[in-house]
Amino acid sequence: MEDGRVIGDRWGVSDSEVSRSYPCDAFVTAPTLRAWRGVAVQAPAGAVWPWVVQVGVAPSSYDWIDNLGRRSPRELVGVPDPRVGERFTTAGGRELGQVLSVDPGKQLTGTVMGAVMSYVLVPQGHAATRLLLKVVMRTSRWAAPGLCVGDLVMARRQSLNWKRLAERHQHRATGAG
Repeated sequence: MEDGRVIGDRWGVSDSEVSRSYPCDAFVTAPTLRAWRGVAVQAPAGAVWPWVVQVGVAPSSYDWIDNLGRRSPRELVGVPDPRVGERFTTAGGRELGQVLSVDPGKQLTGTVMGAVMSYVLVPQGHAATRLLLKVVMRTSRWAAPGLCVGDLVMARRQSLNWKRLAERHQHRATGAG
């Protein structure tokens, strides 16, 4: 842990994605927890963004854990772009967190329960996107590994759900297949 790494701090990201700057970095100085997640989505950023924005209505990870069994939407529900100061997410019927920064179509940064997270969309040509997430937090050094592993489980599921939904939606929209 001398290099700042903890178990579960990276999933699906390259060294260059870890070393890049994320908007969440401006909100937490000297974090004790830093975690990066990434997934390749075979859809343009414009098709991925509406799924990221839907974090405002549901977390879209393991609904039985973080949404008290309520099913996260599997279709787009027309959520407008978030604005700074609005609630960040809704889980289990409770509004949680706050939007800290947003650049529509590119990044959404918010805070929930002391963690600050940035979802960043990086276009890969015209038809693909890297969906990146960085989470930073000041917490005790003994709690960081457990929090990091817990986040890995939930963020991985969320990213893979958004990937699947964005790709399916894009596939339908283009009439491919």
